[in-house]
Amino acid sequence: MNANPLADERPGPLQGVVVADLSRILAGPYCTMLLADMGATVIKIESPDGDDTRRFAPPVHEDVATYFQSANRNKRSLVLDFAQADDLATAKAVIARADVVVENFKAGGLRRFGLDYESLAPDRPELVYASITGFGTGDGAHLAGYDLMVQALSGFMDTTGAQHGEPFRGGFALFDVLTGLHTALGILAALRHRERSGTGQLVETNLLSAALSSMVNQTQAFAAAGVVPRRMGNQHPSLYPYEPFPTADLPLVIAVGNDAQFARLCVAVGRSDLVLDPRFAAPALRNEHRDALRPEIVAALADRGAAEWFDLLTSVGVPSAPIQTIEDGIRFAERIGLEPIALAGRTLPIVRNPLTFSQTPVDYPIAPPALGEGGQELLDRMSAPAKKRNP
Repeated sequence: MNANPLADERPGPLQGVVVADLSRILAGPYCTMLLADMGATVIKIESPDGDDTRRFAPPVHEDVATYFQSANRNKRSLVLDFAQADDLATAKAVIARADVVVENFKAGGLRRFGLDYESLAPDRPELVYASITGFGTGDGAHLAGYDLMVQALSGFMDTTGAQHGEPFRGGFALFDVLTGLHTALGILAALRHRERSGTGQLVETNLLSAALSSMVNQTQAFAAAGVVPRRMGNQHPSLYPYEPFPTADLPLVIAVGNDAQFARLCVAVGRSDLVLDPRFAAPALRNEHRDALRPEIVAALADRGAAEWFDLLTSVGVPSAPIQTIEDGIRFAERIGLEPIALAGRTLPIVRNPLTFSQTPVDYPIAPPALGEGGQELLDRMSAPAKKRNP
């Protein structure tokens, strides 16, 4: 067995890495789930009330909120109340055996329990400690770290929606997920540094910084050129045609990225004359004259349905896609061999981790745990007193 009594003998590139997961909701749990998929042993330390997302329902699957299931596979649940001395001692004992700690408490919230990085680092210089906040640890530390707030404050919502309509949020907690990805990347980099130096470090991320970074060309437009992006509905600020178009039945996205694709589009829809029109001869000109170009494309697409156009345009190298439901999207992924659905714990359908490894594949041996599930086994491994709350 691994020298660390808490480490599972699971395959994967992170085999032997033990993560004490003090996070909840989405950004932190999504990060630690990715690490768990890659073989890390993740111990989800929860309060007696459990992660809030256990109650984010409907929808549910077998009386469990699917929101919770989406970010908590491959973990064990250990129920501890840090306000109780025995439970706090158990938490510190687990962390003493962990390689990584992940937390997303309010900035400074763990200091009073001695579970913050500054309290732990002197005795654990090799510890990698990842701290996720909403708005950093400075003047924004008092703000609640909710994804919707970040979508609003970052400017994302101001760029999302119809040009003359109201701002819209993204269809899911976009910046929670992106912050989780950034945090996982930071943890892997810190573990690599520790391999070389023997020293861990504090890795800090926050939702607002992740949002501003993830908006790439939109935020760079302001940073470098002083341009404040405007809300454009489904249009692209730099490319055209690059938006949905009506067809005989369903909308079809056309995403033309260069002159050659535009020429192929025009020929495919029977309007090769548009290639010769000087108003549409270059990307900047198509942008300038998009109000003239759009009705020509709309008229050309009117006699066929989205699926037929998708097949035709794809066959000639024009990027396009019908707008589908999530069910359609999963079925399409199945049809093209991506196998989007896997089983966690051999019974629970989940959406597969998008990473593939040729030598150390991800796997899903553990379904998202019930509150306290697997906790007793962990305590037994450490020869700690049994906790009735952890069956």
